[in-house]
Amino acid sequence: MEIIHALDTHHPKIKEIAEKTWPITFAGILSDHQIGYMLEMMYSLDSLKKQSDQGHHQFLLGKVNHEFMSYASYEINYAHQSVTKIHKIYILPAFQGRGSGKDLIDFIRIKALAAGNNALRLNVHKNNKAQLFYNKMGFQEIKREVIDIGHGYLMDDVQMEQSLI
Repeated sequence: MEIIHALDTHHPKIKEIAEKTWPITFAGILSDHQIGYMLEMMYSLDSLKKQSDQGHHQFLLGKVNHEFMSYASYEINYAHQSVTKIHKIYILPAFQGRGSGKDLIDFIRIKALAAGNNALRLNVHKNNKAQLFYNKMGFQEIKREVIDIGHGYLMDDVQMEQSLI
């Protein structure tokens, strides 16, 4: 898999991958209405630009045979700590189980180490089976948190961390 740093011109592709992965990833976990609300909130082109410009998110795209099939975003020195936060990581269902998630995390780990960060951190919904993958990658639960995302919706998450030292 080739990994590139996404530009603003790649935002429509990130949005497209999100719209294909989210309904499958969150089926049975979140309502269709909440999925739609969150996709608009986090993946509108304006929101993606704002995350890149003001939120310090660095977006990555993964591609195989010239086809974009995954994305991730991360933030070095999250909350002024020596921690890199992985905000997003999604892979089209047809490409899952082929090492793409590991490749994206490894890429982010290298960036985090180069910046002197000592941990990777992420949030995952408490009912998302991706927790098993993160455990295999060396992430451990550090806390649980319920996050109000507006319009009466909550995210019931597990925060996980992987030490880099």
